[in-house]
Amino acid sequence: MVNFVGAGPGAVDLITVRGMELIKKADVIIYAGSLVNPELLSYVKKDAVVYNSAVMTLEEVMKVTLQADKDGLEVVRLHTGEPSIYGAVREQMDILDKENISYESCPGVSACFGAASSLDLEYTLPGVSQTLIITRLEGKTGVPEKEKMELLAQHQASMAIYLSAGMLEELADKLILGGYSKETPAAIVYKATWPEEKKLICTIGDMAEQAKKENITKTAIVLIGDAIKHGRYDRSKLYDPSFSTEFRKATK
Repeated sequence: MVNFVGAGPGAVDLITVRGMELIKKADVIIYAGSLVNPELLSYVKKDAVVYNSAVMTLEEVMKVTLQADKDGLEVVRLHTGEPSIYGAVREQMDILDKENISYESCPGVSACFGAASSLDLEYTLPGVSQTLIITRLEGKTGVPEKEKMELLAQHQASMAIYLSAGMLEELADKLILGGYSKETPAAIVYKATWPEEKKLICTIGDMAEQAKKENITKTAIVLIGDAIKHGRYDRSKLYDPSFSTEFRKATK
């Protein structure tokens, strides 16, 4: 059996209990060494074999995986954050499907939620935004034409932008082209939930300058939108005394 496990955003205790237990019983661990907190390997049993996929190609990863399954071993493919977001898991799963090898997925906490917890954010503030757009700026990996940053920016929703910390000037230009003002609140969270985490509250207009001062060029998530400053928002209907629910009748 092969298990794809989300390691969470960084802090060792933010992996799920299920993910931790899968690591503990795995015979072979293939982990994303460039991003996964190595302290998670403390859960690995003594006789397990550990591979760092940061120095491996897809073909090398799958060669190890297929051989381990053939030998009847339990495999954990440990990805950073939540594997379904920029995890490159589908290409691995397709190979396993072709080989008729069983696999399962264990979710993890993605960086945008780790960053939200570090900043005590609510992305979906009533009267501000009810949508969170998770995206990235086009780089070595392209994005579909209909998902260009300036088009997504037109929604004026809360945004969590991955893999773009090294292109902040270009990112700002595209966000402004899409309709955001330079004064729109922004946040840059470097290595969210790690001990070395850095949090910058800024604006679209000055985020490139602020990141440069802190030497942040990678391993950071960029958050955009008025929800970051949470200066104005409507009260939630969920706990409003004038609003009836299935469990509570209105009192006003």
